[in-house]
Amino acid sequence: MTVQNILHIDASARGGRSGTDARGSHTRRLTHRFIQRWTGSRPGDLVTYRDIGRVPPSPVSGDWIAAAFTPPERRDDAARDRLTESDTLVAELIRADLVVIGAPMYNFGVPAQLKAWIDNVVRVGLTFGFDRSRKGDPYWPMLEPGKRLVILASRGDYGYDAGGRLEAMNLVERGIAVPMGYLGLTEAHSVAIEYDEFADERLAASIHDAEIGVDKLVDRLVAETEDAIAPIYATA
Repeated sequence: MTVQNILHIDASARGGRSGTDARGSHTRRLTHRFIQRWTGSRPGDLVTYRDIGRVPPSPVSGDWIAAAFTPPERRDDAARDRLTESDTLVAELIRADLVVIGAPMYNFGVPAQLKAWIDNVVRVGLTFGFDRSRKGDPYWPMLEPGKRLVILASRGDYGYDAGGRLEAMNLVERGIAVPMGYLGLTEAHSVAIEYDEFADERLAASIHDAEIGVDKLVDRLVAETEDAIAPIYATA
């Protein structure tokens, strides 16, 4: 079996999982279900877990920007040290075949800790290229093609999906998919729980539907993975 590398990121500031822990996170509930179902089908795959909700990456600073835009051969020890955390996060992303992100909606967008992670992995010369003399678009993605992105979200209200009454106010999926697509993760999937602030039967129904949606998504992506790997064994 060809091993797949999965990067599992939880961004919720809430600890624990809803349905299991008091005041637990809905997104942690969905990412846990996704990973459990995936590894149940493909136990040999490798999962890297990063809980940025509890241990947030450092936000980008002036020193970080100066270090990141200095050619590697010209960085001093202080610049290299400043980028150590970012280098680790980038290496995890580069290694991953599948990125699974639990992303609750905070004030219509992603949590600050998730934005910090995004800012740390969008790195010139590592995850995207830039050449102002290049004809056409001076930017290009540097991640290997074929990586997939799964966004598992939660929202307090309802109607944020395409065609919904609050679609224009949903900055979560776009806030993740756009920068990740810029790096080369152009295949994105999402499942979300809504009605959290209502805390009634509508929330219960949304959780039920989202869990079914996660199961179906895992089964489909696993099948696609197996289909993509099969020709490798056929010609080995």
